[in-house]
Amino acid sequence: MTTSDEQLGLTPGARIWRRAHSTFAACVYFFLLMPSLIVVPMSFGDKREIMFPPANFSLTLYQEYFFASTWMATTLQSLKVALASAAISLVVGFLAAYALVRYDFPGKRLLNLLLLSPILVPVIIVALGTYLYFSSLGITGTTAALVVAHSVHTVPFVIVTLMAGLRHVDPNLERVAELMGASRMTVLRRVTLPLLKPALFAGAMFAFLISFDEVVLSWFISNTLTQTLPVKMYSSIQWEVSPVIAAVSTILTVLSLVACLISAAMQKPS
Repeated sequence: MTTSDEQLGLTPGARIWRRAHSTFAACVYFFLLMPSLIVVPMSFGDKREIMFPPANFSLTLYQEYFFASTWMATTLQSLKVALASAAISLVVGFLAAYALVRYDFPGKRLLNLLLLSPILVPVIIVALGTYLYFSSLGITGTTAALVVAHSVHTVPFVIVTLMAGLRHVDPNLERVAELMGASRMTVLRRVTLPLLKPALFAGAMFAFLISFDEVVLSWFISNTLTQTLPVKMYSSIQWEVSPVIAAVSTILTVLSLVACLISAAMQKPS
């Protein structure tokens, strides 16, 4: 019996069930991670074919991605759109979350539902509606249209994250600062935002990763000049199975892992 089992006072049957449950969860996680684990060694093969395990290990696919193809142009486009969308979502999301958490006003629940509606509506419907609306404005295929569409898609995730963070920030600290003579903007800048820093970072990372990985909205709105990396990957799989996809997938997996580790580190209490 382990120390945790002793502390919890589990019976032998409960201990067996707990271990079986943990083993099953570990197997499910391993099953979900298997595609990523297989892609990593495949990314060190050559540019002639995709195979596991690779016949020869080299950095050819990474060289192809960074130096000898159009992949880097689409990556830079995705970075530009994701950074802009994350910045807009962070500003809009903070203002909306602060109003929803700190104030009571008529129509608050309706506004909350409206702001979170992009999460509830299937993304294909949002993409089609956005495409039709932007087509009527004549801005389809522009980077600005991509940024606006991605921002609408990512703002709800930022709002949910910041609302959870604001509920852990004692409003009395803001009231005390105001009683000491601080202006509303000073309170936000010197009290609220520093205390909300982990939630702000988590919301920004959510917005960035969701925007960077978004393929449906980008597929409807972008064109050959504003194509993003996920659209490039999808097109490559649809029309040609390029081995470079393995290298791109590995890089994206590593970046997502690093972002999650940084976010987890910032959530730890100091």
